[in-house]
Amino acid sequence: MYSLARKKNYKKYWTELKTFNRILFSTFAVLLVLSATVFAQNPTFQQLKTKFQEGMVFSGDFSHSYYDSYTGETLTSAGEIWIGEQSYKLKSEGQLLVVDGLTSRVYDEQRNRLIISDYSEDDDDFAPSRMLNGVDSTYTIAEENSGGGKKTIILETEDEFALFIRVEIVVDSNINPVSITAYDFSENVITTRFKNGKFIKDNGQLFVLTYPKDAEIVDTRY
Repeated sequence: MYSLARKKNYKKYWTELKTFNRILFSTFAVLLVLSATVFAQNPTFQQLKTKFQEGMVFSGDFSHSYYDSYTGETLTSAGEIWIGEQSYKLKSEGQLLVVDGLTSRVYDEQRNRLIISDYSEDDDDFAPSRMLNGVDSTYTIAEENSGGGKKTIILETEDEFALFIRVEIVVDSNINPVSITAYDFSENVITTRFKNGKFIKDNGQLFVLTYPKDAEIVDTRY
């Protein structure tokens, strides 16, 4: 997805692509799997969680940036995204990635190549189970009016083992996410903004990846 990745071999490229999407997905994991006790303290947050639990899928255009405080570099990307309670799909710059919680599939349109791999939370530094191990109950939650019918939900923790110490979620009057900004202890900043965001019903085909019959298939599961 990054322009830099085009100069790498496909294994390196695939690793970078997965890392990007894990960072993005981890931000949403903070929204979806915090304890019910925390959610109950904020009705707006509860409404957001309920939409996913009812099987709705959030879709929209996104722009994403990751600021590395150590190097001072910022990685950016943009595209379309679909997020369900267990699955997500991301399309950007000729790349299409689908994760169903068990398997990760990445189709590279330019190379006409499909890469398939097992998706394991245990091997994923950004997996929800890694983030929330003893962390969920430490978050405090607050809400601010942001004008124009928007609200900002703020999650904060002082737990040194938490992946994020502060997360800011801006939602519109229909509880559609507008932006998510996450900060970690190393002062890295992850920002994702959405346009044309809305919740839609899953027709059973949203997370099915289609590709040409003549595509090269690299299956790393074997």
